[in-house]
Amino acid sequence: MIDVTLEAPDAEAMRSLGADVIAPMLRRGDLVILTGDLGAGKTTFTQGLGSALGVRGDVASPTFIIARTHPSLADGPDLVHVDAYRLGSLQELDDLDLDTSLDDAVTVVEWGEDAATLSEDRLHLTILRPRGGTLDMEDPSGGVRTVRVTSHGDRWEDVTLPGL
Repeated sequence: MIDVTLEAPDAEAMRSLGADVIAPMLRRGDLVILTGDLGAGKTTFTQGLGSALGVRGDVASPTFIIARTHPSLADGPDLVHVDAYRLGSLQELDDLDLDTSLDDAVTVVEWGEDAATLSEDRLHLTILRPRGGTLDMEDPSGGVRTVRVTSHGDRWEDVTLPGL
């Protein structure tokens, strides 16, 4: 099982966390749930993940379209990127029929606390961003993120994070 806390000092580190740490251990059927405030780095993390998985298209926040599929450009899994922020209930999440693509793709759900019902086997990243203090106007999205990575289910029983 995985239960580790990491730090990401900037956006590039968040992309690297997705590309270099999490993506290498993912396979078809994996569910990744991202929790964190606005601006925490959920989409930035997913950009790194998408890059490492070799999927088509720029990964951007799917806030207004709710879900976007990025097909694989190689033999890897597609990336299904979901933003559950605007969903009002578990029923609306269920209405997306994510379980139809869950077996064939890596599914990432931002604001996905309720998505835990989709699979007993899941990876959950909780991203904390500092609040308050003085805002750096040169880098308003800056600030060290604390990222807790936890796994749930048999799929992750013997999996460890690369390099740790």
